[in-house]
Amino acid sequence: MQPTQKDLNDSIDALRSYRNRLRTEIISISKKLRISQKNIEAALTKNTELIKIENTLDQLSSYKKAKQPS
Repeated sequence: MQPTQKDLNDSIDALRSYRNRLRTEIISISKKLRISQKNIEAALTKNTELIKIENTLDQLSSYKKAKQPS
């Protein structure tokens, strides 16, 4: 069974929401620990969960574009 456009949109929205919450949480905890902004950015860039989310979002977006009616 192929996902509908609504399914794809819902999945993309849910992943974006989770990604934003995770980023916010990492930043908040890092600031409480008084970690420098440079190190916070490095942690965000190297975070495996965020990397997986970004890759999945890219795949879903590509799939969505490919399935859109011409």
